Amino acid sequence: MAKPEDLHEWVSFEDPEEDRTWLFDVTFLTSNWNCIFGRGCKGVLTEDFSEAVQGCCSYGAHFTGPDDIAHTEAMAERLTPSQWQFRDVGLREGVIQTNDDGDTTTYLHDDACVFLNRPGFDGDGLGCAFHHAAVASGQRHLDLMPEVCWQLPLRRSDETDDNGHVTSTIREWKRRDWGDGGHDFHWWCTDSNDAFDGVRPVYEELGDELRELVGEAAYDLVTAHLRKRVKKVGTEVFVPHPAVRTKRR
Repeated sequence: MAKPEDLHEWVSFEDPEEDRTWLFDVTFLTSNWNCIFGRGCKGVLTEDFSEAVQGCCSYGAHFTGPDDIAHTEAMAERLTPSQWQFRDVGLREGVIQTNDDGDTTTYLHDDACVFLNRPGFDGDGLGCAFHHAAVASGQRHLDLMPEVCWQLPLRRSDETDDNGHVTSTIREWKRRDWGDGGHDFHWWCTDSNDAFDGVRPVYEELGDELRELVGEAAYDLVTAHLRKRVKKVGTEVFVPHPAVRTKRR
């Protein structure tokens, strides 16, 4: 029987403080994936849209709830004209909208998130205005951005059984997580070996994001396990990432 293409290795353990089991995607966390926005990212549209340098910002940020919306609006007020290309648009139109599906997202301007600085901007540069503000203030970008933006490409899902026990899974964000349209993307970064050229494993590269997603106790447990493993057997995993396996063929 042929092995499934999307085969991953996992590790799980009980939370030391809660009635919870953690399940981590070792294959992705030990891979050398990194964000290649502006250096090869082809975007999330139905065709290669590299020249627009929109990354995964074409559809705006989908909010997780009222607190996420309020935080984004508050952080937007702190952005300067040099950090945010469309500040005048945001101040005039607002930074929140409801799309045709009834989802609340960041406002879309010229077919992408209003916070995305485009090619030709004379200010601080391309990319998310919140990134530029974070660099200028010495803060973490995840302290300023909408939640989904700093979480990508990590995804946490929680399932509660009939006894109240929670199983929390940390894995890579897949096409299906975007909804039906995700399968129509011309390109998605965790599918492509183009993005697996980083110099550090994901659990270190996205250390701040993982801490925020799982808390210090769970983060310390999983990273201690992964570092011990790397020290013992190197960076090889029993099941390399599918994108890397494809690259090796």
